Amino acid sequence: MLEVSGIGVTYGATRAVTNVSLTVDRGAIVSLIGSNGAGKTTTLKAIIGLARNQRGEIRLDGRRIDHLAAPERVGLGLALSPEGRRVFPQMSVLDNLLVGAYLRRDGRGAHADLERIFAYFPRLRERREQVAGSLSGGEQQMLAIGRALMAKPQFLLLDEPSLGLAPIIVDEIERIIREINTDMKVAIVLVEQNANLALRLSDHAYVLEMGSTTLDGTGAELLASDYVRRAYLGV
Repeated sequence: MLEVSGIGVTYGATRAVTNVSLTVDRGAIVSLIGSNGAGKTTTLKAIIGLARNQRGEIRLDGRRIDHLAAPERVGLGLALSPEGRRVFPQMSVLDNLLVGAYLRRDGRGAHADLERIFAYFPRLRERREQVAGSLSGGEQQMLAIGRALMAKPQFLLLDEPSLGLAPIIVDEIERIIREINTDMKVAIVLVEQNANLALRLSDHAYVLEMGSTTLDGTGAELLASDYVRRAYLGV
C-alpha cells in the first residue's frame, strides 16, 4: 500500500501543496483530478522524490520513504511517466527504454519486459532504432510509459498521459492503461486534466483544490457527483 498523509510542498514562497492525503492499494487505479495549479503534478513529484515534502509523510507498505532519494524510491517499486513525456530526444527508442531499467540486475527479466512493452506498443518496436525526438506526440507518450514500465514498478505514476493527443490516441492510451493494470498487476496513480477519462478508469479518485484533497470516492461515485459534474465534467 502507498500512503500519502497530509503532505505539504513549498517552492520558495509558493505553497504548491498544502494538505494532500491519499491511499493506493496494490493493483488499484487511483486518479487525482483538479484544475490547473491544484497541486496534482507536485503531489506525484513528492511521491517519487523529485519534490521534497516539508510536512506530512509518505509510506510504502508501512515504511516511511519521504527521506529517500528518487532512485531509491524507484528501487522500491515506484516509477513516474512525467507530464510532457520528457523523452531523451537524441537517443533511440530502444535506448530510452533501456534507461528505464538502469537499476535492474535481472537481464532476462528486463528483456522479457522489453518484449512485453513492444507487444503493448507495436509502433515502438517498429521504430526501435529511430531517435525519440522524431516520434509523434502519441508515440512519445507511449515511449514515456514504456520507459517507466522498464523499471518494473509496483506503483506507476502517470502524469497527464492524454495531454495534447488526438481522441483516437487517447482511446488507445486508455486501453493500454487498463491492460497494464490487469496484466502486469501494477497499481496506477493517474493525474489527468481529462476528468471523465480519469474517473472512468479509476477504482478510487481524489479531488485536489488549491493544494489540498477536498473530496474522494470511487470513480463511479465522483462521476455521479453533481459538484464534480459541474466543476470538472462541464455538465
